[in-house]
Amino acid sequence: QVQLVESGGGLVQTGGSLRLSCVASGVQIEIVDMAWSRQPPGTEREFVSSISTNGNTNYSTGVAGRFTISADTAKKTVWLQMSGLEPRDTGVYYCNVNAIYGPPWARTLGAFEGRGTQVTVSS
Repeated sequence: QVQLVESGGGLVQTGGSLRLSCVASGVQIEIVDMAWSRQPPGTEREFVSSISTNGNTNYSTGVAGRFTISADTAKKTVWLQMSGLEPRDTGVYYCNVNAIYGPPWARTLGAFEGRGTQVTVSS
C-alpha cells in the first residue's frame, strides 16, 4: 500500500514559520492528490490545504494567505510552508494522500494518512 512519513513540526513563537514535509512510499503508487489536515487540542480534525497533480490548490479560510502547499509528484512529496503562525494553528498536522496502488491487474484507489507531526505555537 502507501506509507506516509511527515516531518518538520516543532515549537515556534507567534509570527514564526515552519515547513512540513510528507513523503509517500510504496510499490507502483500513483498519486492522485495530497493534502494536509490538522487536529487542534480538544477539537475535531479540520482541513488545512490540498493540492492535485495538476497543481490546483485549496486552502481553508483560516490559513489562506499564510500557508502555501506545494508538491513534487515525481518525488511523491508534499510540503506545507506555514508563515505568520498563531497559537490557534497549534495541533497535530496530518498528511493525507489519495493514491492508486497495487499490481497492474488489480489497481486500487485508496486514501492514506500519516501518523502526524506536532506543531505548537506559543504566544
